[in-house]
Amino acid sequence: MAYRILYVEDNFQNKRLVRKMLQARGFEVLEADDGLTGVEVATKELPDLILMDISLPGIDGVEATSRLKARPDTGPIPIIALTANAMRGDRERFLAAGCDDYLSKPISTAELLEKLQRHLRDGKG
Repeated sequence: MAYRILYVEDNFQNKRLVRKMLQARGFEVLEADDGLTGVEVATKELPDLILMDISLPGIDGVEATSRLKARPDTGPIPIIALTANAMRGDRERFLAAGCDDYLSKPISTAELLEKLQRHLRDGKG
């Protein structure tokens, strides 16, 4: 059974790139275009891992993460924050909000796959 990854991202090009990268490696990819939809999809589908863009319309990725981590059903799901605006202190801020890891854009395929393997292995192994 393939791992199910929810990618919460409002940029079409980013979504297409990551979707192709993950599907080529056997992952099932769920998608949401904004933070509120991401929370709804995660609550309904209970994916194995969430890739969460931080700059989203409506509620941002930090707020969406906080909402998901506060729920007993979605709280244990690993969330990896993604952001193009990597600033000093961002990693700490995202981890404090409940994210389990952090990647800056542009996304390195090798780094993304390493983080996915680590978090999926830790959660299911």
